[in-house]
Amino acid sequence: MRRLISIVFFTLLCVAAFSQNNAADSLLALSPDSLIARYLELEEYTVTAHVKEKDIIIPQTLSGVQLKKMNALSVADAIRYFSGVQIKDYGGVGGIKTVNIRSMGTNHMGVYYNGVQLGNAQNGQIDLGKYSLENIEEIQLYNGQKSDIWQSAREFGAAGSIYLTTRRPRFDSGKTFNIKGQMRAGSFDLINPSFLLDLKLSETMSLTANAELVSSSGKYPFRYRRVTPSGELAYDTTAIRQNGDINAIRVEAALNHYYSNTGFWKLQLYHYNSERGVPGAIVNNVWRNGERLWDRNSFVQATWQDELFNRWSLRVNAKYANDYTRYINNDDKLIHVENQYLQQEFYFTMAHKVRIFDWWDVSAAYDMQCNALSMYLNAHRFTHWLSAATAINIKNYLRLQASILGTFVNDEKGIQNQESRPNTTQHYTTLHNTTQRFTPALFLSYRPTQLVDLRLNAFYKQSYRYPTFNDLYYTDMGNAYLKPELAKQHNVGLSFTQPFRIAGQKGSEFRLNADYYYNRISDKIIAYPKGQQFRWTMLNLGLVKINGVDVNAQLHFVLPMNFYLTAKAQYTYQTAIDVTDPNDTYYGDQIPYIPWHSGSAVGMFGWQNDWQQYGLNYSFIYVGERYNQQENIIYNYTQPWYTHDLSVFGEWNIQPISHSRKAASNSPKGVRYPIILRIALDINNLLSQDYDVILNYPMPKRNFKCTISITY
Repeated sequence: MRRLISIVFFTLLCVAAFSQNNAADSLLALSPDSLIARYLELEEYTVTAHVKEKDIIIPQTLSGVQLKKMNALSVADAIRYFSGVQIKDYGGVGGIKTVNIRSMGTNHMGVYYNGVQLGNAQNGQIDLGKYSLENIEEIQLYNGQKSDIWQSAREFGAAGSIYLTTRRPRFDSGKTFNIKGQMRAGSFDLINPSFLLDLKLSETMSLTANAELVSSSGKYPFRYRRVTPSGELAYDTTAIRQNGDINAIRVEAALNHYYSNTGFWKLQLYHYNSERGVPGAIVNNVWRNGERLWDRNSFVQATWQDELFNRWSLRVNAKYANDYTRYINNDDKLIHVENQYLQQEFYFTMAHKVRIFDWWDVSAAYDMQCNALSMYLNAHRFTHWLSAATAINIKNYLRLQASILGTFVNDEKGIQNQESRPNTTQHYTTLHNTTQRFTPALFLSYRPTQLVDLRLNAFYKQSYRYPTFNDLYYTDMGNAYLKPELAKQHNVGLSFTQPFRIAGQKGSEFRLNADYYYNRISDKIIAYPKGQQFRWTMLNLGLVKINGVDVNAQLHFVLPMNFYLTAKAQYTYQTAIDVTDPNDTYYGDQIPYIPWHSGSAVGMFGWQNDWQQYGLNYSFIYVGERYNQQENIIYNYTQPWYTHDLSVFGEWNIQPISHSRKAASNSPKGVRYPIILRIALDINNLLSQDYDVILNYPMPKRNFKCTISITY
């Protein structure tokens, strides 16, 4: 392995050195106006190719332009508008936010940052509130897996995937840097400044750096009202949410080198540091608690890819992550708890793709990952993935992808012998857990006619999740003999895209995606009470069957006189029932926090010309009735909730581009580059609804954000 890593590293250095002497300079021959035209034309072609030629299962996507108009604060805020997604939000700016898709569970969801999966071997959950949208160019949600077979082996293992792609620096002709400063302030004493800098080091190499601070007291008013099963009023009062404060800083930097049409390498660093309160549950008129959480997350990752020969492509990723967590509970009514965890992760992947014929591709990938968790649980995990995949495209009518993934896991955990006595030498043995599993997947897409862009698609996939360190080894809770969960997914659907013109203007489009899915999860890992409230044990008891329908529709109008209108709607119907044991009182009941009906709607209306832009955006989110415990009885009933959000923004070029730009195209010194001023106002929960995403964790009522940014 050391020799392999040395060879890869040496190859990267050679490629970087070679590419410096072969940088393309064709862009210099273009005037700024023609450069913009070429860029717009290329961008339109890329989107068309992405939808019509690559994706068997078309993903739900939010692009940089849409994200900018939505003005969301974090990745979790944006993902709420995808269908089939359930967000667990514990409230406020600092509240933890996790996601799962189609009721598969958070641990079945893969979250990828520039193609490399974000990991947490301790509890398997990724807090999406830590990832800001300031440096994100695109968010994509795939059901099953990404349609491109050229991916790491680990990517074939997730039941659903979220891809976060950071922005790639782009420069006007003759310009060597971009700067953006932004200040966001709002309710709950929110202060959120950020700064971004792009540097053009050469025609093919660039450096980008981004820093952001988030500070909030987390204090917001809420109404606490509870009614007993008999209909009597138990509580009805208004209070201020406590212990929801946060102070966090995020710093990112990336070095990009695109040295040819097919090859590039990228080095990225990420650091996040926060201290926050953990807003506890509001139970029996208890408004505050003493829980505090410190997080320090850092990673460095590198990517290199190229087409080495005419039909052979290679991609290499490597990552090192270091995560520190400290948790304290100082509540005087509970047992004092102070836990510290240090996670370390090393990850390496190499993926090959070979084009045998123009209509037939094959790929193979190998991934290796080492996880270590110390300071409380001295555990190590070594995981290897091997994948093989093939893709066939028959005249763009029939496309097929098939893959097989092998997963090999080896755990090592030091445990104390039972016969050890106080004041004697402590004896430890090493507990080994090993497992291996092969999981297949098959994806199909059929286009009946070339006259319209109508596609029928289907897929079948197996995936499984290995228990986390907490599931296996946590004191008074873990079970070292847990089996992995096995998930089987079935999906059939259709997609339809139809461009059209309004008053002779191009760009208008209608899109429709509809899917029916059936999922089955066996050996479901659940937490089972063991007598005392704070003592639980982990068991393989669950068998869950999930049926659902996802529908997504989008209309985009390019109107006369520079107006535009975009309308998006998503709807999900879902049943997720527990069929573990017919003798259980909750047999056949909907599993906790899964609504039967949910959906969202987004409307964007605006006007723009070369120098200014104005927009009005409206969004609506609805989550239907659900239950907060396994038994679907009136005592566990949780009522539906919905919110209306509204935002308005304006953009102005306060330094118009020089009219003599064409004359100055050969001499960039005379060009005046635009300075963009943007002001946005957001009103969230417009009707000031009282609601809980998680029972007894009240969400904020009406709140505001104001954003001012300047980009040069």
